[in-house]
Amino acid sequence: MRREPTEAETRLWSILRAARMDGGKFKRQEQIGDYIVDFVCFAERLIVEADGSQHVESDTDQARDGWLKSQGFRILRFWNNDILRDTEAVGEAILAALRPPLPNPSPARGEGL
Repeated sequence: MRREPTEAETRLWSILRAARMDGGKFKRQEQIGDYIVDFVCFAERLIVEADGSQHVESDTDQARDGWLKSQGFRILRFWNNDILRDTEAVGEAILAALRPPLPNPSPARGEGL
């Protein structure tokens, strides 16, 4: 991927690189165990994958995701078409995953007062 990334991977990297996601530092094409992930923020244990049609209902991806989750990683998968069509929404979803959840009930939302 580093030498010849897809257009979707290039677009995704353009929003993830240089700590543009609320200071989250992402690396691309990192090996974790026996697997290579598209993008990972180790500090937040967040993996971001750009997927094409070859990933539809993939048993290999399910086994891979299961192992990565057992290692404490969260995984966000986005279809290439979604990355290209609505990059902003994909970025917002990643940013939301990087932010800690609000307590329940949330004082920030005026709940539980």
